[in-house]
Amino acid sequence: MSWGTELWDQFDNLEKHTQWGIDVLEKYIKFVKERTEIELSYAKQLRNLSKKYQPKKNSKEEEEYRYTSTRAFLATLNEMNDYAGQHEVISENMTSLITGELTRYVQELKQERKSHFHDGRKAQQHIETCWKQLEASKRRFERDCKEADRAQQYFEKMDADINVTKADVEKARQQAQLRHQMAEDSKAEYSSTLQKFNSEQHDHYYTHIPNIFQKIQEMEERRIVRIGESMKTFAEVDRQVIPIIGKCLDEITKAAESIDHKNDSQLVIEAFKSGFEPPGDIDFEDFTQPMKRTISESSLSNSRGDGKSEPKFGGKSKGKLWPFIKKNKLMSLLTSPHQPPPPPPASASPSAVPNGPQSPKQQKEPLSHRFNEFMTSKPKIHCFRSLKRGGAGPEDFSNLPPEQRRKKLQQKVDELNKDIQKEMDQRDALTKMKDVYIKNPQMGDAASVDHRLAELGQNIEKLRIEVQKFEGWLAEVEGRLPPRTEQARRQSGLYEAQNTSAVNSCAQDRESSPDGSYTEEQSQETEMKVPATDFDDEFDDEEPLPTIGTCKALYTFEGQNEGTISVAEGEMLYVIEEDKGDGWTRIRRNEDEEGYVPTSYVEVYLDKNAKGAMTYI
Repeated sequence: MSWGTELWDQFDNLEKHTQWGIDVLEKYIKFVKERTEIELSYAKQLRNLSKKYQPKKNSKEEEEYRYTSTRAFLATLNEMNDYAGQHEVISENMTSLITGELTRYVQELKQERKSHFHDGRKAQQHIETCWKQLEASKRRFERDCKEADRAQQYFEKMDADINVTKADVEKARQQAQLRHQMAEDSKAEYSSTLQKFNSEQHDHYYTHIPNIFQKIQEMEERRIVRIGESMKTFAEVDRQVIPIIGKCLDEITKAAESIDHKNDSQLVIEAFKSGFEPPGDIDFEDFTQPMKRTISESSLSNSRGDGKSEPKFGGKSKGKLWPFIKKNKLMSLLTSPHQPPPPPPASASPSAVPNGPQSPKQQKEPLSHRFNEFMTSKPKIHCFRSLKRGGAGPEDFSNLPPEQRRKKLQQKVDELNKDIQKEMDQRDALTKMKDVYIKNPQMGDAASVDHRLAELGQNIEKLRIEVQKFEGWLAEVEGRLPPRTEQARRQSGLYEAQNTSAVNSCAQDRESSPDGSYTEEQSQETEMKVPATDFDDEFDDEEPLPTIGTCKALYTFEGQNEGTISVAEGEMLYVIEEDKGDGWTRIRRNEDEEGYVPTSYVEVYLDKNAKGAMTYI
């Protein structure tokens, strides 16, 4: 089966068919290119998806990934990243093995096809030229024959006419002979041309055209084989990555199987266990007797010992109910006189700035007044909120529940021990270097490392003191050491108040009892104990203060202390609390940034539906 013998007269159709074959190949190349683009786009989207849900560094999300379920999710994200990489491999292999190779092959195929059909057209032009020569020779032979016949007829006519001279008859005879000779010559030429044409035509249709068409057939068959091989490669590229994709899916399955609900439940306990005991029963209050309603142990705690009434509130006894009581209910129980809103923290006063308001001096008040201020005043709640949001807290973590405090102290001790080990490793390395310098002075001066060794020794000593301090607090929490006395705690609280920021002072304005709760010695008969941070969760659930207006900063104010906020000249902010007469206005920049600024530093515009338009200058 050969195109040269079967399709000897289909030159034009073969030309169209081979062009269609090249178009099909180019269409397949375009298909593979679009497939590679889809694979790249899919891989990019998978990587972006994996990156989007990766935990942010130094964020709360990192703490969440200690649970097995979230670790399994993180493993899934990492495997999806590898999964995306395999789709990139598919795209790269298809581009190099199919698209690139077929593109070069198409160019070669076009050149080869052009050459073959050029040879075919050349052969056709040659046979057409031979045919034209044959036709010309044939027409010349025909013409000469006709002229020779006319010349013969004319001679015979002249020869039969008695009136024609002998000379005219001889001339006619010679002309007839000449025409006969020319006809014979034309006949011979026509015969020769015909033989030559037949030979050329035989070679054309049985040799040249079959050879050319055979080459075209081989070219077309190679194209068909090549596109088939490319399709196999197309499938093989996918098949090669299937084992790796299978491994990714196996790892995802393995991560899912590693989820331990019991372990996660235990982690929740470790993360949020406070160490407090549940509240006890509430005793019945008899209101039939005429008496002034007061806060007593009978309403908030159980009797202890021999049944003497010692009103206590919020200790570690069974009567510790107040952390579970809503704020308004607790306020109704604490019938203390309403205190005016307290001034902002004294450390936030901009007295060093001209025309800045002087912050009122804080006088030492009974703890009951402080507790009532804590319950009714918003600035102090804001202070506790800042602690809740990650602000500075007491160094001994006394603002945390016992169990959480123990974990924090243990974590701090471990960090300090690691720092000590690092410093000791550096000291050992420098000591060895110094010994080498002593033995080989040409390598360096041994005295050059003495200063650094001294610094490392001092650092190690400081870190050891810190470790001892935190280990003491840890031992106290774990009950391995007797609790500190009230006087020692007061001295410690005074020392910490002098060496920490205002937010620490805000968290330490209470006097701590051995179990980490508020205490007050109002008399020899009454003692109130209120834990420092059991209110944090209640206050943290409060809705943010509504905006009552806006303000524009007239001057730049550097709020470097707790309770204040820095503003730049010309900055627009929201007002959430007016000046209460103490020279401070409470403002908000965004959801997490709010604080006090001097009223004289801002121009305030109150909403009309709040308290009327009002401007402070």
